[in-house]
Amino acid sequence: METVSENRCFGGVQGVYRHASDACACDMTFGLFLPPQAKDGPVPVLWYLSGLTCTHENAMTKAAAQGFAADAGMAVVFPDTSPRGDAVADDDAYDLGKGAGFYVNATQEPWAPHFRMWDYVADELPALLGKEFAIDLGRQAITGHSMGGHGALTIAMAHPGRFASVSAFAPIANPSQSDWGRKQLSAYLGNDESTWSKHDATVQMQEVGFDGPVLVDQGGSDQFLELLKPEALSHAMAARRQDGVFRMQKGYDHSYFFVSTFIPDHIAFHADALGL
Repeated sequence: METVSENRCFGGVQGVYRHASDACACDMTFGLFLPPQAKDGPVPVLWYLSGLTCTHENAMTKAAAQGFAADAGMAVVFPDTSPRGDAVADDDAYDLGKGAGFYVNATQEPWAPHFRMWDYVADELPALLGKEFAIDLGRQAITGHSMGGHGALTIAMAHPGRFASVSAFAPIANPSQSDWGRKQLSAYLGNDESTWSKHDATVQMQEVGFDGPVLVDQGGSDQFLELLKPEALSHAMAARRQDGVFRMQKGYDHSYFFVSTFIPDHIAFHADALGL
């Protein structure tokens, strides 16, 4: 593993690291904030999954999570959103290929050799963090924005007992019924829609739910509301009587100004679930 950079941040360290990924068959880069408490032993970790077109850097520099995480004594990891490199397949559209991994394991060509972001986020990167850093993998929580909110919700519901809590900012809530989803799921997984359900937060909320608290914030003036379909997830949570809160935030759009406004609430939500 290569250290790309390390910077002092709120008494802790904001690092960027690169490693060879077996899951994605390429080099992958991630950001990791370690709070000052990590000097004394392993700390809980919050996963932050980013959205379309993002790298590890967007949330790391724009979400303003580090100060609140330092106060809580919580690490925050910022994975990339897709495999990278000259050998990795891509598409001219912004919403497919590099920067648009959708947190699935692709089974279709030309995506299958590298686009295995589900395995990368759920298995490979946690194992690396637990080995290399003062991270307590027995205390994890997960959040994400847009495509990353989709990833956070679906990964959390597929791994009962792993995450104390899950939250999302403007998640792609019902991708199997949206142009932000049908295009990508068919490209990566094929046209058999029965293989898509694992990667649809609304379907998974209807079928299995989450074994902990859920927090979802959605901007009421989000320019992508028709693609995100927040009402589907909200209805599914209510029908299941899921332990959770779905909030429409009047006047907020899809940007990191929205995320940074409500990140203190999300950090506090996860800290409470983790017993901090």
